[in-house]
Amino acid sequence: MTALRQRKGSRGKEPPLGAEFQSQQSNCCTNHHPEKILHGDWSWGAIIWTSVGWSVSVGLGLLCCIYMATLHENDLWFSNIKEVEREISFRTECGLYYSYFKQMLQAPSIQEGLSDLIHDNLTESRRTINLLQRMNIYQEVFLSVLYRLLPIQSYLEPVYFYIYTVFSLQAVYVIALYLTAWLLSGSWLAGTLTGIWYILNRVDTTRVEFTISLRENWSLPFLALQVTAITCYLRPQLTTLQQKVMVWLMYVTTFCFCLTWQFNQFILLVQALIIYTLDGVDFLTTTQVTTLYLVQVSGLLSVWLLQFCNSMILGSLVLSFIVAALFIRHFQSGLKTGSLLVRLGKLLLHSATVLLLTFTINYLAKKALQLRSDEHIFKFIKSKFALGPTRDFDASLYLCEEAFGVLPLDTLERLAGTLLLYPYILTLLLLSGLLAGAALQNMRPKGGSAEEKKGAVEGRLVAFRPDVAYNLLHTLFYGLLAFSTMRMKYIWTGHMCVVAAYGVCGTELWTLLLNTLHCNSKVLLRLVRYAVPLAMIGCLYYKFWPKLMEELSELREFYDPDTVELMTWISTKTPKQAVFAGSMQLLAGIKLCTGRVLTNHPHYEDKDLRERTRQVYQVYARRSPEEVHAILRAAGADYVVLENSICYERRHRRGCRLRDLLDLANGHIMDGPGENDPDLVPSPHPRFCETIKTDTAAYTSLFTRTFQNKTFHVYRVKKKRKKSAKSSSEPSATQ
Repeated sequence: MTALRQRKGSRGKEPPLGAEFQSQQSNCCTNHHPEKILHGDWSWGAIIWTSVGWSVSVGLGLLCCIYMATLHENDLWFSNIKEVEREISFRTECGLYYSYFKQMLQAPSIQEGLSDLIHDNLTESRRTINLLQRMNIYQEVFLSVLYRLLPIQSYLEPVYFYIYTVFSLQAVYVIALYLTAWLLSGSWLAGTLTGIWYILNRVDTTRVEFTISLRENWSLPFLALQVTAITCYLRPQLTTLQQKVMVWLMYVTTFCFCLTWQFNQFILLVQALIIYTLDGVDFLTTTQVTTLYLVQVSGLLSVWLLQFCNSMILGSLVLSFIVAALFIRHFQSGLKTGSLLVRLGKLLLHSATVLLLTFTINYLAKKALQLRSDEHIFKFIKSKFALGPTRDFDASLYLCEEAFGVLPLDTLERLAGTLLLYPYILTLLLLSGLLAGAALQNMRPKGGSAEEKKGAVEGRLVAFRPDVAYNLLHTLFYGLLAFSTMRMKYIWTGHMCVVAAYGVCGTELWTLLLNTLHCNSKVLLRLVRYAVPLAMIGCLYYKFWPKLMEELSELREFYDPDTVELMTWISTKTPKQAVFAGSMQLLAGIKLCTGRVLTNHPHYEDKDLRERTRQVYQVYARRSPEEVHAILRAAGADYVVLENSICYERRHRRGCRLRDLLDLANGHIMDGPGENDPDLVPSPHPRFCETIKTDTAAYTSLFTRTFQNKTFHVYRVKKKRKKSAKSSSEPSATQ
């Protein structure tokens, strides 16, 4: 399949730790923050310092953008290859999404293009679907409209406009991470260290250079911006106007995040659990909790409207959870009263009630909406944690992919190699201990007058700022998600850079260390906070700059002649309305390169499509030619493409090859040496994708080979002749 080949060419009495910690965090709140000028400090020093910080953030963002674009060009020689090769380089579902950008540009007008997307009959044969409802492709629509309106057609090709936009979002991503680190630590050196770490760990922080159109590459920059807005919103000393601005920024970024990724509900569910945890241990006020919940709900409902009332959003767990949390919170006014043990008991009971009501609401919502679009995800979760059967075809497709396995240990080795892992772990351990202590302190009963209670509340908000608490739980929760499912690491690793940089440039780690060494002073603390990150930046430059230059000097080129030959043949030798069946990954490329109709595709969030995909994949199972022919004709297929890489697959272990998954789902014994479950039986038929190549009469009467090369075999699916009533129950002579 696709390959890359080398291209030629003096100290007083010490204050207690808690008091020092409180003092340092209080100083951190007003020291060199990006919004410092907004608080009325218009001194030249503040203006210059803040301007330098903003300039560095933009510079790092642009550097990351150019770096990713250069890697993409050097790996594929994208500027020199043919158009069909460029389109083939959009792998799997990336090709499907990009095809809608191409389709919108080829439409006679914007209105007709939108109408074709709303009433699409090319993506799934014999079905008319609303693509704007089913898929998250508004970004492709927006870019196509923008490209039409801007006067750039004469000097910028559409494909470059598309990929440069995605790479530009990486600049936005880095700037958002930079600002979050700056807000937390009070030093833009933390933002600088964050950006450098993000770039040096690109293998684990992003995969944009080879999966450009992937939905997460569009959505994660907006999630990072949302975290920045939440961090700023939770900071003390914001004016009413600034709080309103932050709420709107949170809403806009949440909306953009949800609009660009179909898995938004699961990411927001984790975020809602973070908010719930902070609320349970008194780190957030009632107003903050309600606002954050309502921002999530507003973003989801706005997307629900734009996606033509997509039932998958209304049936999401996160909406059910927020409704349950707010409802029970309203009726449990005495939740935060009593002794520590009483409060812990109340919190456990409250949490159990919220979860019970969440699942009840979700169950009823899915029943009312007849929603089954996301059931494959819950099957995957059940199978992954051994809570359900493992023979389910859809769940097995995910379980057998490395991206959906646990996080490999070599990831931590790479992160340690860039000096990221060690400060991250130290910061995590220190802040977790402080958070636990602050949480227990918050849950103890408060005595005294109303003024004393108010002072205690204000004191603990300063002692452990809610913005720090949010970011700590953010990295903990998403870190657990990343360890359980490797694909989710890209949500965690970027924020991991922020937390590590905060540990190096903030006050907490150094305050504890200097107190332990009995040499704490403001001058020494400031010296360490600036000297250590500068030394780390120098060390990283010395160690990795030559490697980056060497990486950028490696020149390769796209090389996949078999797929190019296949796409060229389909474009020139088959009718434009021909329907093609095959693997999801290949069919996405066929739609992009040729515009032909598909039987199935990689966007898996539809029950009927999943069932059709399982049926079409019977071409790789042990089924009779008559059964396969009937399946393909029922799907409306005119041609079926068989891939040797699937039929004779060796990439996966036994039990995870596609043919094995099909055999297990069909109740058949798997190929090759190894154990089989006792209830499996031998199939009465040979494997279809192998036997059809023998050209026996039973196959040639139903299929005609029309194209083949080393990788692909294409067969035309014949239409069965009508039989007479006398012989209708008997096979024909040609069969």
